[in-house]
Amino acid sequence: MRDMKRFCLFFLLIPALLKAQTGATLQEFPLQDVKLLPGIFKEQELTDLNYVLKLNPDKLVAPFRREAGLPKKSESYGNWESSGLDGHIAGHYLSALAMLYANTNDKRVLERLNYTIAQLKLCQDKNGDGYLGGVPGSRQIWDEVRKGNFDTFNKRWVPFYNIHKTFAGLRDAYLYNGNQTAKAMLIKFADWFTGISSVLTPEQMQRLLQNEHGGVNEVLADVYSITGDKKYLDAAYAFSQQAMLQPLENGQDKLDNLHANTQIPKIIGFKRIADLGKDTSYNNAAKFFWQTVVNHRSVATGGNSVREHFNPSADFSTMISSVEGPETCNTYNMLKLTEQLYLADPKGLYMDYYERALYNHILTTQRPGQGGFVYFTPMRPGHYRVYSQPETSMWCCVGSGMENHAKYEKMIYSHSANALFVNLFIPSQLKWKEKGLALTQVTAFPESNTTRLTINNVVKSDFTLNIRYPAWVKQGSLSITVNGVKQLVKPTASSYVALNRKWRKGDVVAVTMPMQTTTERLPDGSNYEAVLRGPIVLAAVVDTANEQGLNADDSRMGHSARGELYKITDMPAFVSDTNNDALLIKSDNSAPLTFTAHDLIYPARYKNLKLVPFYKIHNARYVLYWRKESANGFAALQQKMADEDTKIANLAAKTIDLVNPGEQQPESDHFMESERSFSGVNFNRHWRAAGGWFSYLLTDKNHEAKKLSITYYGKEWNHKFSIMINDREVAKVDLKNAKPDEFFTEEYALPADIKYTDNQSLRVKIVAENGAVAGPVYEVRLLKE
Repeated sequence: MRDMKRFCLFFLLIPALLKAQTGATLQEFPLQDVKLLPGIFKEQELTDLNYVLKLNPDKLVAPFRREAGLPKKSESYGNWESSGLDGHIAGHYLSALAMLYANTNDKRVLERLNYTIAQLKLCQDKNGDGYLGGVPGSRQIWDEVRKGNFDTFNKRWVPFYNIHKTFAGLRDAYLYNGNQTAKAMLIKFADWFTGISSVLTPEQMQRLLQNEHGGVNEVLADVYSITGDKKYLDAAYAFSQQAMLQPLENGQDKLDNLHANTQIPKIIGFKRIADLGKDTSYNNAAKFFWQTVVNHRSVATGGNSVREHFNPSADFSTMISSVEGPETCNTYNMLKLTEQLYLADPKGLYMDYYERALYNHILTTQRPGQGGFVYFTPMRPGHYRVYSQPETSMWCCVGSGMENHAKYEKMIYSHSANALFVNLFIPSQLKWKEKGLALTQVTAFPESNTTRLTINNVVKSDFTLNIRYPAWVKQGSLSITVNGVKQLVKPTASSYVALNRKWRKGDVVAVTMPMQTTTERLPDGSNYEAVLRGPIVLAAVVDTANEQGLNADDSRMGHSARGELYKITDMPAFVSDTNNDALLIKSDNSAPLTFTAHDLIYPARYKNLKLVPFYKIHNARYVLYWRKESANGFAALQQKMADEDTKIANLAAKTIDLVNPGEQQPESDHFMESERSFSGVNFNRHWRAAGGWFSYLLTDKNHEAKKLSITYYGKEWNHKFSIMINDREVAKVDLKNAKPDEFFTEEYALPADIKYTDNQSLRVKIVAENGAVAGPVYEVRLLKE
C-alpha cells in the first residue's frame, strides 16, 4: 500500500515537473484521471486492447536480441519487422501498453509492459553503450556513423526513424506509468544519442539528418525536461534539421512533394524545443507549419498526403485519383503537434482541428470490435481501405495505430492552476485531485447535439469552467444552462465560454450545440466536395464487391488496397446549379446522423444512397468526396472524363506491380538498391536517376509479366543506359531523340524465358553507360497482356 501511495504521488508530480520547465499555459490531466464511459471511443479503446494483447512480445524483442548478440528466444515477426525496419513496432508497443494500462488498469497490460521492458533491458545491457535497436547490422552502422561515414546508414531503411520509436516508448513507459527501469534505460539511450551529436560536426549532423529520423529531437528535449541536464537540450538542437526549420521560421511553404511523415515529427520536436528553450524562431516554425498543413494541405477528414507525400497545395487531383490517400501516421503526428500548440496557446481553433481529425480520420482507422488498423484512407470515389492483421502486418501505421486508440482520454479536458477546460464532447469521468473535483460528462454526441456535465464532488470550489464553443456552431447559437438557469454566452465561435462561480456538488451544466449541414471543397477549390454535419464528415457506401486484400496479408504492399479501380465517371456525383448543395441534403429519420440527397445525386441508380458518418463505414467501398457539376456542363465533361477513366482503368487492369521512383515508401517497398543515385521532382512528379545504377524488386507471383513500362520526360537528352531484368539486358535506351515538353512511356518486351528470383520476383536495374546518366525515370510498371 505504501508503494501504491508513492506511485500515485509520482503521477501527481509529473505534470508539475514538466510544467516547471515548459512554461505551458495549460496542462494535460494524467491519463489515470480521465475514464471513458460507454460509447464509440470506449469501444475502440477495448478493440485496440484486444489487438495489442494478441501480439507476442518475444517476437517483437527478437530483432533487439539478435543485434545485441543474445541467444534467439523466438523468431521475429515477418513483414516490415524482418525486411529492414526490424524492431520499430516494439517502441510503439511500449507506448500503447503504457497508455492502455493508465486508462484501463488491466493487469495483463502491466505484465506485458514490465516483461517487455525487462527483455529490452537485457539487450541494452549486453550492448553496453546505451544503444537499443533492431536495425540490421546495428554495430557496423553506428560505428561508421560516429566516424562520419554515412554510406551504410543511408542504404538501410531509415535507421534513426526506427530506433526513435523505442526511444519514445521508453519515455512513455516512464511518463505514463512511472517505470523507473524505463527511465534509467531512456537516459542511457539519450546518452548514446548525445554521443553521436557530440562527435560529429554541425555540417555532418545536417547531412545525417537528410535521412528520415522521426522525432529524435523531441524525445531528447523530453529527457532534458525530465533530468534538467542541458546537454540533452543541446543534443535536441543538434538533431533538428535546418533545411526544414529555416523556411518555416521565415513563413515559407516549401512542402510540395516532400515525404509528409518525415517532416511532421521534426516539427513536433521544434515545438518541444521552443517551449523548453524559450525559442521564438522554433516556435514560429512550428506554428507556421501547422497553419500551412491544416489550412492548405488537409482534406475534410483532417488527413493529408498522397502516396505519403504532400501533394502540391494548388493541385489535389492526385488526392482523388490515387488509392493511397491520407496516411494514418501523418494525422497521428499532426494531433501530437496540435496538443503542444494548444497547451502553450489554448485557442479554440486548435481543438477544432483536433476534433475534426479525431472523429473523421483516427476513429475511422480501426474496425470496431473486429480490430485491424488502416494505413491509407483513399479519397478516390468508390475505393476502400485495407485492415491489418496481428500476425501478418507490421507497418508504421500499425505501430501508431496501437497508440491512437489508447489515448482518446488525452485531450478531453485540460487545466491551468484555477481553470478547467472542456475541449471535447466525449462521455467520460474526470478527477481533478488538486481541486477535489469529480466530474461526469454524459453525451451521445455527435448523434445528439447536447452534452451534460455533472459535479459529483468538489472541495476547492472556486474555479472557472471553460466550455469550448466549436467553429461549426453558428455564432450566437450555442446555449448553456447551469442548474436550469440560462447563462450569458458571447456569440464567438472557435473560442471558450468561461463560467465563473463557486461550484457545488450536484451542479449540472447543460450545453446545446446546434449542428448544421455544410459542404466543403478540396483545398485547391476544385470541383469535389465533402458533406459535413457539424464536424462530422458524411459518406455513402457504394458496395462491398471486389475488395481484394481487405484483410492484409504479409506482403510488402499488403497495406494498400490493390483491388479493382472503379471508374470515377461511374461513381455517384452531385449535379446541381445551386451554390449551396447542403440545401438539397435532407435528414433521414430512420437513424441518427443519416441523410439523403435524392435531388442532388446522379446517376439515378444511386439516388437512394444514404449519407452517414464516415466513422461508421467499414469493409466497404465508399464515396466521401463527391464530384460537383452543373446540369449544363455535366454531359460534356462526363464524356471527356470517361475517356481518361477508361485509359486509367485499362492500365490498372494490366499492371502487376508498380514503382514510383523517387518516392520514399514505394522505393522501400520495392527494396531499392543503388550506386551514385539521386532523385528529384519535375512538374510535381518524382524521379530517380544515377551516374551508376539503381534497381527495384518487382513481384509477379503468377508469372504473368510480358512487358516492362517505363515513363520518361521529353526534355531529357544524352542520357544513355541499359535496362536489365535479373541481370539480363532487355533494352538499351538513348534519350537524345526524346519527345519535347511532355511525359511519355515506353514499353519493353520481356524475354519469354526470363528466370524469376524466389519464383516470384524480377529485379529491374537501370544502369548508366560510362560517363552518361541513367534516367531520370518517373514510373516503372510490370505489365501483363
